Amino acid sequence: MTVPTKTLPSGAELPALGLGTYDLGDQTDDSVRAALDAGYAHIDTAEGYHNEAAIGDALAEYDRDDVFLTSKVLAKNLNYESVIASCEASLDRLGTDYLDLYLIHWPNPAISLRETLRAMAELRERGLVRDVGVSNFSAYQLSCAHHVSDVPIAVNQIEFHPWFQRPDLVDYCRESDTVIEAAAPLARTDVFGDEVVAELAETYDKSPAQVVLRWALDNDVVALPRSSTPEHVRANADLDWELDEADRRQLDERDRDEPVYDTPARDWTSDVYGIEQ
Repeated sequence: MTVPTKTLPSGAELPALGLGTYDLGDQTDDSVRAALDAGYAHIDTAEGYHNEAAIGDALAEYDRDDVFLTSKVLAKNLNYESVIASCEASLDRLGTDYLDLYLIHWPNPAISLRETLRAMAELRERGLVRDVGVSNFSAYQLSCAHHVSDVPIAVNQIEFHPWFQRPDLVDYCRESDTVIEAAAPLARTDVFGDEVVAELAETYDKSPAQVVLRWALDNDVVALPRSSTPEHVRANADLDWELDEADRRQLDERDRDEPVYDTPARDWTSDVYGIEQ
């Protein structure tokens, strides 16, 4: 398909469809190659996914400048020195000398956001990253980031799908010119059982995944579907068709305020945060 793009503060064009790589494990290499061969130009990873080296191996066979590459720094590594070290380590594992986008993976209340963003600005100044952003930030946290950052916050990557549409957060992102990326845009396949999704898939002779991804793009949201099956990776890019307005509204009305991963509880001692009591 012809993938629409979003223009970021650096002038870079962010493809509105990308491959999410969370929890792909040994299938990372095959999924990335299948995506790139199918015409994807956007790969999303993170130091916490433990697959950057496999992605780097796959990318070595393609033209780096043809791929928009995102990684993220873990919440436990948000002090100044650790942000710099994490980015440099990610670049080494990925086999590249720059990232198109570097995100704070989760907010961490135990570390100064101003300190973190000072490090992100340094990475941008050094040319190691082209644009910076955040992930899993609330509207309040994103507002704080905009207020204290010396560089534009380009993106907020959040959980977003028909059952979790987060209108207040989405409105603030749009008001602040922050691109919305949908992590888990398929609710980790949970929404495939939604009766409206199933009916529309039958009506349009498409898969439930294709229906939900088409709806996300129609809502001006960058979608990052993850699949460990090359066939599904390719099918997820088959989005050169349209939902009519009434059917889009049906999906708009499926919101349950029901997340699959971004829940209020946090295990602060986990490997993500590493905060001792």
